[in-house]
Amino acid sequence: MQTISDLQKIKKGCVLAIGNFDGVHLGHQEILTASRRASEKNHVELVAMTFEPHPVAILHPERTPGVLTPLELKKHLLAKFGVDCLIVLKGNDELLSLSPEDFVNRFLVENVQPSVVVEGSDFNFGFGRTGNIDILQKLGAEKGFEVSVIEPKIIKLSTGQTVRVSSTIIRYMLESGHVVDAGAALGRPYRLMGQIIPGRGIGKRLGFPTMNMRRPEQIIPAEGVYAGFVRIGQTIEDVLRKESLGLACEDGIAAVYSIGQARTYGDEFPMLIEAHLLKENVDGLAGQYMAMDFVEHIRSQHRFRTSEELSAQIAKDCEKARKILTAQRYEHCDE
Repeated sequence: MQTISDLQKIKKGCVLAIGNFDGVHLGHQEILTASRRASEKNHVELVAMTFEPHPVAILHPERTPGVLTPLELKKHLLAKFGVDCLIVLKGNDELLSLSPEDFVNRFLVENVQPSVVVEGSDFNFGFGRTGNIDILQKLGAEKGFEVSVIEPKIIKLSTGQTVRVSSTIIRYMLESGHVVDAGAALGRPYRLMGQIIPGRGIGKRLGFPTMNMRRPEQIIPAEGVYAGFVRIGQTIEDVLRKESLGLACEDGIAAVYSIGQARTYGDEFPMLIEAHLLKENVDGLAGQYMAMDFVEHIRSQHRFRTSEELSAQIAKDCEKARKILTAQRYEHCDE
């Protein structure tokens, strides 16, 4: 997939999908799948247009939403869903002050010139989000491009409730520790990516060495203990090459995660993001990068009276995680 800033280089007549695509969740995937079908039918490129940073970060910095997928991960996922070319528009006051008609004229009519634009039924664009899908269809009829509308994706949660998939509700799920439901809405486990940094050595002294992650600029799941799969690489790009839209059984290392403060050792500890590998723990990885895929929440964080109590609980966490992750491998990988 190419990332293009010069709009003149885009081949005319493409199929275009516009959006922030944070999470590249099941709703986005419906749009991308429909776009891919249209591009193949018309024998043209599929182009996605996204915004960096999120428009809200420019207009209302105090209300900036947490990030689900950093740009590099977003690019990788969009490519997985067949996007041929990605346009990244840098958010600024001038761009966000354009009326819906000016936005269409400037970016679609004068530059991209798509034959088809594919969007969700709740699509908004232009100054103050005053443009909607009806306005886009009207402008498309006037300007010479077709608009295909995709209905929202509805899923059933572990509670039995049904919800419309959105980036907002996935952020809420993660912030409340509901990583199973977040994974269902994403169509894959939620992923944190960041650099491995030296820890304080407490886990190693307890017999459960951990890899610590530098806090990434992403939504951090609620404090707690989780089961998941880890991937390690020399660079973020190396980690991304190991990315799979499902559970990458061939290279994912089963692990137990701890998110939160080490309260057993006092209240002065900062937020820690740690992974104890159930298969192997390798020293000397500081400076490399890891991805943490969150499969299931095991328990909330507790303050333990002694190190021995904490060690015994970690052993139980590891055993529970092994069962969870073995079942996941069997379900997704036919092992």
